[in-house]
Amino acid sequence: MITRTDDRPGEAAAAAKEADGRRRLVLVTGMSGAGKTSALKVFEDLGYEVVDNLPVSLLASVVRPPEPGNRLRQPLALCVDVRTRHFDIEHFEHDIAPLLSSADLDVTLLFLDCDNEILRRRFTETRRRHPLASDRPVIDGIRHERDRLAWLRNRADLAIDTSGVDLRDLRRLLNGHFSYAANHRLGVFVMSFSYRQGLPPEADLVFDVRFLVNPHYDPALRPLSGRDAVVAAYIERDSAFQPFLANLTGMLVSLLPAYEREGKSYLTIAVGCTGGRHRSVFVAERIAAALRGAGCQVGLRHRDIDRLRESERRADGAERSAPAD
Repeated sequence: MITRTDDRPGEAAAAAKEADGRRRLVLVTGMSGAGKTSALKVFEDLGYEVVDNLPVSLLASVVRPPEPGNRLRQPLALCVDVRTRHFDIEHFEHDIAPLLSSADLDVTLLFLDCDNEILRRRFTETRRRHPLASDRPVIDGIRHERDRLAWLRNRADLAIDTSGVDLRDLRRLLNGHFSYAANHRLGVFVMSFSYRQGLPPEADLVFDVRFLVNPHYDPALRPLSGRDAVVAAYIERDSAFQPFLANLTGMLVSLLPAYEREGKSYLTIAVGCTGGRHRSVFVAERIAAALRGAGCQVGLRHRDIDRLRESERRADGAERSAPAD
């Protein structure tokens, strides 16, 4: 989901590449357990014709040129991975590589990746068998698969690391990159985050605002967030804030048309502070407002706004339940 945008499935994708008549094709691949099945469901909702685990040798027959008089057809999302028969670099070069340069197709090779330990946990919790670990530990199968797919990961047009990405975020990312309309413009997504929780893997641009005065150290402001007026006023009194925001928003407004001219369809801007609750939230809100004021289509999310409060609650609960000395 993209905040404040139209989520009507299929309608945008149906107009894919209308200007030049090429058929949109997304080749979905990547690590087992990284979210390929979920991605295919998103593509289906966007109006794509979806095929999973298609033998490499059959790709050319599925992706055939449009019939005479039918210049534009439904876009395709095809999944090929280690389950696919003859899925190796030799057959890729023979059967898939020619599609990448086809004059009739607009092809994107999408690689879904994920951290090894998170993949191991996903297979263990769901009791699924890894396709390359029928007679070995799951982590061995994951490592073997990563080695086998290294060449493909390097060749991908777009790689998405799903380690810290939930289904909602995956849907938003795919919708931003792969939904099309006749009047399609660059979509911008602004998010705040906590450095303690790690960098957002989907971010294109990352800005660190930990240099600003921290409301966390004011007991009256600590329970609040960057959305509250008193927190906003506190941060705005920092002499470094106004010049920083003016320079940052000015740079972004000037850069976005250049990204659009280069054909980029989606841009994620991430703003981070220590806890992801005060400074990054406030700055992200201000950036989103400035970009909307400049006529941009902007989504906004605060990834970690409630995590600090939850961790403090757990700590307080543990302290209350601890036995007395």
